[in-house]
Amino acid sequence: MKILKPISTSLSPNTEKDDIRLAWELKFQPWKWKRGKAASELEEEFKKYIGVACAVPFNSGRSALMAILEALGIKEGDEVLLQGFTCNSAVNPILKRGTKPVFVDIDDTLNLNPEDLKRKITSRSKAVMVQHNFGCPAKIEEIYKIAKENNLFLIEDCAHSLGAKFKGKFCGTFGDAAFFSFGRDKIISSIFGGMAVTNDQKIGERLKKIQEKLDCPSNFWIFQQLLHPILMNWKIMPAYALHPFLGRVVLGVFHQLSVLSKAVYKKEKKGKIPSQFPKRFPNALAVLALNQFRKLDRFNAHRRKIANFYEKKLNGFNLPLAKPQEGIEPTFMRFPVLFRKTTNGILKEARKKKIYLDDGWRKSVIVPPDTDIGKMKYIRGTCPRAEKIVNSIINLPTHINISEKDAQKIIDFLNTYGG
Repeated sequence: MKILKPISTSLSPNTEKDDIRLAWELKFQPWKWKRGKAASELEEEFKKYIGVACAVPFNSGRSALMAILEALGIKEGDEVLLQGFTCNSAVNPILKRGTKPVFVDIDDTLNLNPEDLKRKITSRSKAVMVQHNFGCPAKIEEIYKIAKENNLFLIEDCAHSLGAKFKGKFCGTFGDAAFFSFGRDKIISSIFGGMAVTNDQKIGERLKKIQEKLDCPSNFWIFQQLLHPILMNWKIMPAYALHPFLGRVVLGVFHQLSVLSKAVYKKEKKGKIPSQFPKRFPNALAVLALNQFRKLDRFNAHRRKIANFYEKKLNGFNLPLAKPQEGIEPTFMRFPVLFRKTTNGILKEARKKKIYLDDGWRKSVIVPPDTDIGKMKYIRGTCPRAEKIVNSIINLPTHINISEKDAQKIIDFLNTYGG
């Protein structure tokens, strides 16, 4: 029987039949959940692929960032500069250390603006964290120069950009350290997971020591993550394919019963770190990540193909990542489209056609939209360009389960509205 699937940006986007089968098998093998060789195998393959000296796995990207901040000696009272269009998962590890996040506005690629960065560096600044948003490399050489001139650590947030390149070098190899995410809607997915990398041996040794002191997540938490690709593909997405209300009800019931965990916990929206982080990367999720990592080049080739399809077919829209930039090779985790009008009505109409384009990266400079930005220490007016763009952006899906036929349906729908 063919399983009904909606067109969606972020409903378990990366999973293929082999991923679902693997999760199903692991569900009945609890002896493999915490311990095994998969994490170390992923570590070695990751180092070789990216070209770094050290790679240390954790149970999420935010856990990897927490370890990096500790390894760099970032302490209470210091400042970390980061862009104003980001996720609370990137801010909370900074707050956890008693460090002040300083928000920098974005440029025309939706990444950190080097000119605004210069204006916001102070004597207390200790690091700048550059985010390659939606898989488009930031102006990393310019930002690197600014960081070194001001004696700042450079951290790369590569949660969206696994496989992206700037002038032939992978994102994640320019800074003092970098972290990647294997979250449920990232370039590759193990539902939760992350990797910290560095070419500095001393930083690498510190990261490893920090990791070795951590516990594995609980068996219950691991079980929740293993259920995610199974229930998403067999129950939740078919429900969304029938009707958006039914999909929301089925997903909500699984969350209420704690059968599934959310991508972002309630505490995180209020500036807190849940007890699930930081932890080691459990073997079962590393098995899922390793399976996906070996499909990375195919996944990214598909993303670029679909992004190119959107670029050619969409009429009259502002497509920020479609602008040619020398030496840039994006991964297009999403394909952003900017409208001249607010997007709530467009997304509502799309849902009626079983097209789900709201991935949460909108309405707020720190996402998800219901994040308390005051608790994030964000002051309104700090990043005016980001504040404007979040009200006009819709991110189109590029993942492996979006065919050109699906993309054409999205294009036909959007072209009826115009930019």
